[in-house]
Amino acid sequence: MRRHRRPASGKALADEIGVSLRTLYRDIASLQAMGAAIEGEAGVGYVLKPGFLLPPLMFTQDEIEALVLGTRWVANRADDRLGDAARSALTRIAAVLPDELRDELEDSTLFIGPRTAAPVDAVNPALLRQAIRSECKLALQYRDGAGSLSERIVWPFALAFFDTAQVLLGWCELRQGFRHFRTDRIASAVLSEVRYPKRRQALIKEWREAEGITRRLD
Repeated sequence: MRRHRRPASGKALADEIGVSLRTLYRDIASLQAMGAAIEGEAGVGYVLKPGFLLPPLMFTQDEIEALVLGTRWVANRADDRLGDAARSALTRIAAVLPDELRDELEDSTLFIGPRTAAPVDAVNPALLRQAIRSECKLALQYRDGAGSLSERIVWPFALAFFDTAQVLLGWCELRQGFRHFRTDRIASAVLSEVRYPKRRQALIKEWREAEGITRRLD
């Protein structure tokens, strides 16, 4: 909002920072509660009056080390887009830390070792994350461990990250149950505009309840 001289629409702000309008409205309400002089309303636009500064972020030394270690892991293990986002997030956090805590962050001695050779994904992981966020069905061509190809319609709800692989968690219409799909075995993926009939959090809850009963890689 500081970069806009005139009221910025909620949609423009949400698109710029990559969140939903609902999240944006909630964050604006939180900032207003903190004392930010934000004027405007939905459908009109928002403007931030000068003079408001966010309070410095405060973390313990262990919290800073956890942030640095987590960011370095994502930057080293995830795809380029997610890695860049992790580095960007840490830079933003560093910008609002007090000087002594910023030094702690920059001088962290926790490192991530070299990544072992991992299979290459044929499908951009950003597409899978988009499907999860939008709660839309995915049409997959998937190869099992023996190399057999099958067509799947999946309700994706999470991604799991391992050192040598990533796994898409979803409800499979073909198998009528929860399945885990290694992303390096997904030959192709088409994002549908059709939303699946349950909310993502409801699927996660059901999956957790089923853990230990039907838990296997497809």
